Amino acid sequence: MTNRETESGVNEARTTSIRPAEPQDVPALLALVHELAIYEKAPEAVEATEAHFRQALFPPEHGPTAFAHVAVVDGTVVGMAIWYITFSTWLGSAGIWLEDLFVSSEHRGSGLGKAMLATLAAVCAERGYGRLEWWVLKWNTPSIGFYDSIGGQPMDEWLTYRLDGQALASMASGR
Repeated sequence: MTNRETESGVNEARTTSIRPAEPQDVPALLALVHELAIYEKAPEAVEATEAHFRQALFPPEHGPTAFAHVAVVDGTVVGMAIWYITFSTWLGSAGIWLEDLFVSSEHRGSGLGKAMLATLAAVCAERGYGRLEWWVLKWNTPSIGFYDSIGGQPMDEWLTYRLDGQALASMASGR
């Protein structure tokens, strides 16, 4: 439980929690993805639908390909951490790749982002995973400052590569 001061100066109790996402959270997750895309200056880039999220997070026929935790304030989902399991050949163990960490603007600075990272670090510790990794846009100085403050280390010697669209199709067909 946290408190916040209202405009009248009265402290108001707030209930906050970090928990694994549930199927009913999918609309809120997708709304946060759209909010993240706006923040990252790419609102037109989101192609994901609720069906995509349901298939990835809660598939009926096999295990999930992605996982999510949500930050909840007074019953409303206001943040998300979407992640998946990786494997390090050098460590010989699994890890977590944090695909997206996002907290709605009105809740930034409240500790929810740090709480979600702590939750994922605890998942790593409980499962014996050796790493928790993510990336951040070079211009996103508020997030970089936050990650630096918690001991995150930039991996500047690595370049990120991607195959998608026609290049992916061409590679898949052997062209």
